[in-house]
Amino acid sequence: MALQVIGTGFGRTGTDSMREALGILGYGPCHHMFEIFGSDRQREMWRIVAAGNTPDWDALFDGFHSCVDWPSAAYWPQLIDVYPDAKVILTWRDGESWWNSFSKTILPSIEEAEDKASLGWTLIHQQVFSGRPGDREHAISVYEENVARVKRTVPPERLLVYEIGSGWEPLCRHLGVDIPDTPFPSRNSTKAFQELDQSEFRS
Repeated sequence: MALQVIGTGFGRTGTDSMREALGILGYGPCHHMFEIFGSDRQREMWRIVAAGNTPDWDALFDGFHSCVDWPSAAYWPQLIDVYPDAKVILTWRDGESWWNSFSKTILPSIEEAEDKASLGWTLIHQQVFSGRPGDREHAISVYEENVARVKRTVPPERLLVYEIGSGWEPLCRHLGVDIPDTPFPSRNSTKAFQELDQSEFRS
């Protein structure tokens, strides 16, 4: 099963709402970090990839039609080549807004990781942010460079830059599907994230 939609946006850019929306539109199941929380197999496979081993993308996404959020968002340059027919979605908010959310949610979780083989530590803390996720200026610059790289790499006809709060219309137009008769999902707020079992994010 080939991925039909690839998300390139960092965590805390509305990725869980997008996961839910893609499911409503028929592009689910959608792979998200939450999938790793609930699956030992997913956790171990992604740890192997984060350690630098060659990925078996079809095995990693077996059963999924789309992907958003980390860990997959860290590998979007490879994924857009492996799945050339997939549409690409960059979930976006401005850098300051992203930092305000990230610093209250994901950042404390990964900084407290005791398991240095965890995806939170290996992939997000060390690889994405070069060991400096708590450095505000550095983190925002990494975030903004990812946004810029997506825009200059993905052909415009394949890419949707989706700003949080934009509703169904731009997403459905990009995917060529009808707008559903249901409100656009709003999930995983800062408060909701903080109420999660934070040990899971250190998996």
